Amino acid sequence: MTLAQNHQLLLSGNKYWILILSVLFLSACSPKIRTESKQPEVPKEVPKTEKPAAKFEQASISLLAPFRLNEIRLKTATKAEVERAAMAIDFYQGFKLGIDSAAASGQNFKLKVYDTQDNNAQIGALIDNGGLMGSNLIVGPVFPEGLKYITNYSVSRNIPVVNPLSAAHPEEFTNPNLISIVNNVDQHAAKIGSYISKNYNPANTVVVLINPKGSSDEVMAKPLRAYFTERNKFSFQEYASVFTMEPKIVKGKQYVIIVSSSDRKFVVPTLDKLMKIRKTGLNISVFGHPDWSKQNYNTEQLQALNTIISSSYKIDYTRPEVNTFIRKYRASFNFEPGEYSFKGFDIGFYFGKLLSSYGVDYLKYLTKERYKGLHNSFRFMHNNTLGYINTSLMLLKYKNFALNIVE
Repeated sequence: MTLAQNHQLLLSGNKYWILILSVLFLSACSPKIRTESKQPEVPKEVPKTEKPAAKFEQASISLLAPFRLNEIRLKTATKAEVERAAMAIDFYQGFKLGIDSAAASGQNFKLKVYDTQDNNAQIGALIDNGGLMGSNLIVGPVFPEGLKYITNYSVSRNIPVVNPLSAAHPEEFTNPNLISIVNNVDQHAAKIGSYISKNYNPANTVVVLINPKGSSDEVMAKPLRAYFTERNKFSFQEYASVFTMEPKIVKGKQYVIIVSSSDRKFVVPTLDKLMKIRKTGLNISVFGHPDWSKQNYNTEQLQALNTIISSSYKIDYTRPEVNTFIRKYRASFNFEPGEYSFKGFDIGFYFGKLLSSYGVDYLKYLTKERYKGLHNSFRFMHNNTLGYINTSLMLLKYKNFALNIVE
């Protein structure tokens, strides 16, 4: 089910309460964080008919992000110092608009915002002083180490924690209350492998993994190698470069080349060489690393090589709801929304709507409520050990000098 097809960004006025506590982290000493007001009233047990739970008076959400306010001095801050905090600020502002939009249905929200300073000691102080007490949902910390640190608290208090931006595999955390938004590398490999299996003929196709075997390259290469060797459906080969592959090419075959690297110094000559090989008449299709979408490569080459990449997100600026968000963001903050603003909005709006619709029992509906957002979609599966994992993932193809969704 699509939670909301059209994002009506109607600000909710007094329906939305914000409590900014991050200023308490400006000093180096452990902060004193006051315990929040009484917890929301818990609705009665959901009947066996699974009807939505009654709304509660106020939904409490805690947002933990590395604003690094202890490092910023507004009068003397350098551009680099400001940019280090920009990601957290962009995410928070988008998240705020998402909660505002969800609150338009009449639900009251208390949003508690904390500066973690990307420091586990700050998270520990926050826990010790009761700052997270009464939270129906914790969003963040942003980075894996913080997410690991908060796992015990999440499990002991049975509070769901959203991993909003990290692509780390849920196995790193083993938190049954974790909600992973960004797809992990195993999902990317499976998406690419499934697409190749469905669209290429094993009898005439050679799948080649180009893996220079650096530690970062192997992260992507390992699940890809496992996918094709376990299934043994295609002829599968692996080389450190296309230069070592070239002498082994068999004419008349379809070659599917998967490049596991996002190192520009490696990728550029790889694409150049593949173009030269293609000119000899070889039928080539390329699957690139997800990070290629953020890098600048020769688009004509990518198109000629039928290049496809997997991606957790894509912002379609032709969609009316995307442009509505942009106008609202400009009006609210006098600035252009960035990537993290869109991510923040989708997470804030989706979980705000769940809380508004289902109250404290919202987690029961996480695997049922599908959502097409501004930057990606949410379709969650549940694992008793790893928590809730977003399975929605896209494949993008270079065509007409743009990245277009093919699946």
